[in-house]
Amino acid sequence: MVDQQAHALLPDPAVLLKLAQYRMPFGKYESRLLIDLPEPYVVWFANKGFPDGELGQMLGIVHEIKINGLEFLFEPLRKK
Repeated sequence: MVDQQAHALLPDPAVLLKLAQYRMPFGKYESRLLIDLPEPYVVWFANKGFPDGELGQMLGIVHEIKINGLEFLFEPLRKK
């Protein structure tokens, strides 16, 4: 059984599924999947400040995924 504190650290599967399909809505990388954004670009956003709202939340998750080398977790979630 997972205790409450450990459970709070587990990612929400629904968020990960949504992130696997979430696309950048503007800029140089418009229409690219967030998970496919170049790491330096995501780090730049982290240093500058993520946008407000859902996009900022998703970019924050992408940042954590990228700096921890966890992009491989999204391979099974990619649409064929």
